[in-house]
Amino acid sequence: MKNFNKLFRLCILTFALVYLQGCDDYFDLNDNPNLVQAPPINALLSTATHKSGLTSRSMANTVSNYTQYLASPVASSPLDTYQITDATGVWDQIYLAMADIYDFKMNAINVNSSEHLGVANVLLAYNLGLVADVFGSVPYSEAFGGVLNPIYDSEESVYNEALSLLSEAIVELRKTDSAVRLGANEDLIHGGSREAWLKTAYAFQARLLNKISKKPNYNPQSVLAALDNSYTSNNDDAGMGTFIAVNPWAQVAISNANALLGGWLSENFVNHLNGETYGLFDPRIEQITDLTVNGVYVGTRNGEGNRGPGANTIKDECYISVNSPWTNRESKLWIVTYAELKFIEAEAALRANNRPRAYAAYLAGINANMQKLLVDPAKAQAYINDPIVSVGESNLTIDLIFKEKYVTTYLNAEAWNDARRHNYQYKDFRLPLNAEFDQFIRRVAYPVGELSKNGSNVPDEVPLFTPLWWDN
Repeated sequence: MKNFNKLFRLCILTFALVYLQGCDDYFDLNDNPNLVQAPPINALLSTATHKSGLTSRSMANTVSNYTQYLASPVASSPLDTYQITDATGVWDQIYLAMADIYDFKMNAINVNSSEHLGVANVLLAYNLGLVADVFGSVPYSEAFGGVLNPIYDSEESVYNEALSLLSEAIVELRKTDSAVRLGANEDLIHGGSREAWLKTAYAFQARLLNKISKKPNYNPQSVLAALDNSYTSNNDDAGMGTFIAVNPWAQVAISNANALLGGWLSENFVNHLNGETYGLFDPRIEQITDLTVNGVYVGTRNGEGNRGPGANTIKDECYISVNSPWTNRESKLWIVTYAELKFIEAEAALRANNRPRAYAAYLAGINANMQKLLVDPAKAQAYINDPIVSVGESNLTIDLIFKEKYVTTYLNAEAWNDARRHNYQYKDFRLPLNAEFDQFIRRVAYPVGELSKNGSNVPDEVPLFTPLWWDN
């Protein structure tokens, strides 16, 4: 039955990819008489959930060198060293996904489906956040209404729009009388569960409300209220696991093994786990990567390049692994998890001076991530029991919460938001070698493709160390 369901989903996905291309606004895609002009609402659901899983991964891949999960095997790589790079690919991917989700939303309104409308608003809010948290001001208000050169909305207004979309989603997903139900096989994230999508709407709301921790209007109680309506276990996690081939992270590992180099783990991340930085071996590393040929865990410093001879590897450093539950061939692309939410809870509770709740959430987050990575329970408990981790309520700090959350958000785009909110204050977190400037990166330059298509509206470039509005 499992294989049948997977085959059915792949058939639905193939139909969606062939027939349901992006809408005709912003990208100047005219109606094609060979395309289905009024597809079933659940086919649009398949497209929206599939593309959102892939955009989550693509943006994570774009920023993973900045969070120092990954490092380039090439010395002074532009991505490692904060040089301006062209992000046209990921920009277009996200906007094409949002165009499809916008069409999905309009169809949901037309067929009076509160469930599909709620999901569409959740996914619009998520994808809008992905692009805005990397570039700053982005097109939204005019992006999907037939305007070929849409204006850019301000950073703060885009944030508020995402919050508004989530509020609307929560209203719709609370309804129980939808004219059309979510299709279980076509929903590639939550299997057609309205209740699961409602929890995810609250999860994204908690993320957004917590992201403004540097601003005077930050309200930790609002964060905690959203969390109270969100996930209660790892079973609630939002992930997408339907692929034409394999999980894209697994493909990176497979390609690396075939000498198409990529997926090298940063020295910073490996040292965070192998005991060098904190004096405590974290067993999660065994479930994330493989031992080197020398029987140790070693990463590559950002900007330095590989340790092996020339441009090749002799496997004397660590990489993304197909042996990991996080990045194997059939692993889901995790968009938001219960473990991450427990660290949001720990942070908000600590900022609200509720130390008992903060400490309980901190320990629960570690345990949940250990379980997610299938760590041996005895090793997991030994790590949690160590006094470096179990510091007691009175000694819990924001630094400890961010330290543990950094492991939990491995290969997730949200990690860069945390790094910036925390001012990169992870222990021994160093600037890349040969960095373009003497401070950490805070944003990405607008893509070449956008400059050529919509250059009159693209904001003036600022140095890449300029914080976004919520980051100062």
